[in-house]
Amino acid sequence: MRGTGDPSRHTWGMEQGLRSAEFGPPGPLRDRLVALILSGRKTATSSLVSDYELEGEPLPEPGELELLLDSNDRGVAVLETLAVAVVPLVDVPWFHVVAEGEGHATLAEWRRDHEEFWAVNSPAGQLDGSPAVVMQEFRVVERLEAE
Repeated sequence: MRGTGDPSRHTWGMEQGLRSAEFGPPGPLRDRLVALILSGRKTATSSLVSDYELEGEPLPEPGELELLLDSNDRGVAVLETLAVAVVPLVDVPWFHVVAEGEGHATLAEWRRDHEEFWAVNSPAGQLDGSPAVVMQEFRVVERLEAE
């Protein structure tokens, strides 16, 4: 899930005016997802289109750079968006689930986990039907030193 965050907390983000990339709320989940990203195992993510709309944020675009924030809202890496697609939740393909790197064994398991997460953490609240999902592929272009 994306958030607005404060990229000025890290000099790189402040100088470049980057949007922040926040993977889940601060805490154990974000810590795990950031570790997966930094290890190279997580190269994709999914978000709800409705969250972008409610937060007034544009969807990510290929070539866009974002500042990856840890649980302390510190910039730990710069991510480059490689590809973006919007599909109904029921049409998210297996290759995307694998690229998310979170260890889901089936599409049904991935959907259940994401639906539960979004029902609790999404500004849109409870999901109806098959909401539109933003599938984003990315790569780490620079790891940032701890301050």
